[in-house]
Formats: sequence, structure tokens, C-alpha cells
Amino acid sequence: MRRPRRIAALLLAAALGVPLVWGAGFAWFVSETAATRGPPPMADGIVALTGGAERVETALRLLAEGRGRVLLISGVSRTTDFSSLAHRAGVDTALASRVTLGRVATDTRGNAAETAAWVEENRLRSVLVVTSGYHMPRALAELHRAMPDTVLHPIAVLPSVTRNGATSSRLRLLAEEYTKWLVVETGLSGLAPKAEERGG
Repeated sequence: MRRPRRIAALLLAAALGVPLVWGAGFAWFVSETAATRGPPPMADGIVALTGGAERVETALRLLAEGRGRVLLISGVSRTTDFSSLAHRAGVDTALASRVTLGRVATDTRGNAAETAAWVEENRLRSVLVVTSGYHMPRALAELHRAMPDTVLHPIAVLPSVTRNGATSSRLRLLAEEYTKWLVVETGLSGLAPKAEERGG
């Protein structure tokens, strides 16, 4: 009788332990995605990962400020042109010569592959990464995997849903993104079939 009891105790501990570990990690994740950082540093280039509000506008303003010499906007739809993006961000359309509109990526893995090719083509050593705060951990994980020798500086945009959205909506979004990040960190994202991803 002792062995079945011991096995049952181990199973119970595992059942209780997994949620506790997940919960502790999730608490760190929420804190990390809400962290505020100082002014962005200078870098060789800037990449904006599309899929959320203010990402592209923020990246274009950083380019206009001279924070990087070139910009990749990764995951742009085929119908979007630079002039409309520049108008929305309030920057000069003359910046077009320094901007690459990446139209291949449809998810974060695709963003990383597109960015790695652009970094190699432009011989960049450091890049400012602009995306939503909740998306940043996963984006950095995929980017580091695709270009381990490139220095990445996160520039997090905090969309309204994570600032003042309903608590249930905010927590659901963060929980989904945390789970996706765990998949990337464990190396399982490369095994999954590539699928279109909306909103980061």
C-alpha cells in the first residue's frame, strides 16, 4: 500500500506545483511587460514589429530623432505605403530612403527571420526593437535565436488595453502571451507549423 500512496503523493505534488510555478512566472512576466525604461539608446538600426497600435509610429519618430540610421517595418501589408505611415506618425516622407517595408512576415518567427536578413544585408551590430510591452519578451527570444550576435535594445510600447483596459481582458491577453513566450523559451515554437498571427 505504501507505493501507491507514494505515487499518489507525487502526482498530487506535481499537480499543485505546476500551477504554482506557472503563476510565479506569470507574475514576473506581468511585471516585466509593465516596466518603464529610460530614453532609448543610439543603435545602428531600428525594427518595428507590426501588429499593435503605436509600434510603427514610435519607430518612425525614433528614426526621425536620429536614434538609428535605418528602419525595418516588419510585417507590413501589401496595400500599405510609406507615405500613409509617415503621415500617421507625423514625420517627413523624405525618411523613405532609410526605411524598408518588410512584407513577408506574418508572425513573430517570421519577423525574426525577416529582421535577421535585413540586419545582415545592412551590416548592423545593434538594433532598437519596437513592439508592445506584452509582446517584447517573446519578440526578443525569437530575435536572439535568429541573430545571436546582434545587440538588441527593447523599446516597449504600452497599448491602451494593458494600461487601462478591463482587468479580465488585460489578464487574458497577458496570459496568452506568457504561454506563447514559454513555448518559444522551451524551443517548441520551431516545431509548430507556421500560422498567421494577429495582434503580435
